Amino acid sequence: MSQIPPIFKREFLSYFRSPVAYVFLIVFLMASVGCAFFLGGFFNANIASLESYFTFLPWLFIAFIPAAGMRLWSEEKRAGTIELLFTLPVTTLEAVLGKFLAAWAFLCLAILLSFPMALTVAYLGAPDWGVIGSSYLGGMLMAGAYLGICSLTSAFTKNQVISFVISVFVCFLLVLVGWSVFTDFLGGYLALPAWLVDVVSNFSFKTHFEAFAKGIIDPKDVMFFLSLAGFCLCLNVLALER
Repeated sequence: MSQIPPIFKREFLSYFRSPVAYVFLIVFLMASVGCAFFLGGFFNANIASLESYFTFLPWLFIAFIPAAGMRLWSEEKRAGTIELLFTLPVTTLEAVLGKFLAAWAFLCLAILLSFPMALTVAYLGAPDWGVIGSSYLGGMLMAGAYLGICSLTSAFTKNQVISFVISVFVCFLLVLVGWSVFTDFLGGYLALPAWLVDVVSNFSFKTHFEAFAKGIIDPKDVMFFLSLAGFCLCLNVLALER
């Protein structure tokens, strides 16, 4: 694992060598804050809370994280640098972890840059910092799970657009299965048993993130995000080695 830090440093700094990273950060912050203000009724709620901000994160991640993760391996394949990478004294696992951790750190930075909203809430009232902290933690863990899926899809193709579209579809599906309209459809129109509907909804990002947004750090939710990311990374390693 000695080669992970150099790969991490190379990949993380590469985000800021082009204006794409800065555009991504600005657009993501504008979209997330805009959703909180205009759709979530941030000021109209009269509550010192960031609930209106974090409510929309699972939906925003559907588009933004595939946009950030589609280049992880697709770009390496398109440019032909993947062969050069694996001629170096680095294992496939080290390369996958290094690139994943760099992209995850970049996404965590994008999430944490919303801290002016937390300062605004603190100025306007007395927020529960425990809930805010757990929401940020849940958001970063959820971003890692999204990114694991995007890294896997990126390893299967050299076309970034195809990787983006597949990632968006899979992530949207994993959010939708926890939506009440979808679960009602499964239980009502398809007449699936209640236990099966519960099993399906438990695979939803939204279901596991809601506890964090309420200030509850449940080990089951933490393990869900970490396990999903780890499972996708294992498949990522296998896909690259084949």
